Amino acid sequence: MKKIIYLASIAFLFISCGGGGSDVPTPKPEPVNTAPSVPTLVAPTNSLLCINNIVNFEWTASTDAENNPIIYQLQISTNNQFSQIVSTTEGSSRTQAITLDKGKAYYWRVKATDSKNASSAYSGTFSFYTEGIAVVNYLPFLPELLQPETNSTISGVSATLKWFASDADVADVLKYDVFLGTTNPPTVKVGDNVTTTTFAANSLLSTTLYYWYVVVKDNKGGETKGQVWNFRTN
Repeated sequence: MKKIIYLASIAFLFISCGGGGSDVPTPKPEPVNTAPSVPTLVAPTNSLLCINNIVNFEWTASTDAENNPIIYQLQISTNNQFSQIVSTTEGSSRTQAITLDKGKAYYWRVKATDSKNASSAYSGTFSFYTEGIAVVNYLPFLPELLQPETNSTISGVSATLKWFASDADVADVLKYDVFLGTTNPPTVKVGDNVTTTTFAANSLLSTTLYYWYVVVKDNKGGETKGQVWNFRTN
């Protein structure tokens, strides 16, 4: 009987000391912070020939669901992969005036970051050319990849290669040399003086990694060699 009373006392202590509720309120979870929207580029417009090397950049305002303050980052590069960045500036203004070298092609983009460090993706990329001194002809801009996406796998052993190209001299006629092969960079020219921005690559090997690039040529002797892209056949 004493043993039963002892166990009952122990059980009562556990119930009275450990099992009751707490008067401390459960903290409310922090609200989820969302990133600002992606800015849209306004000026300089894409493929523009700027007559001054002091360039005024402008983009649209981003929106933030939590109304956090926003800082914009402007990046300017001499290639469209942004591996050769010449200027990175940050500020709350949607405009920036930057002095650049004359007679060069540039590429620019913008992203927005709120006060809690949530960042949007970068905007699309615009290109422009700063007018040089006594420049007669401007080289074409670097070609931009359309398809197939780099590092992608295509179905079958035929591929339609597509790209976009432009020139600050809008009256220039552009043609293209296409290089394709299994070495990086490829050395075999499979398309010579192509007049369209597409090329049909047929009779490819299956389960093979291919590399390709495009040389953009204007009708004044100017040439711009694009970067190397790749795809794999299945």
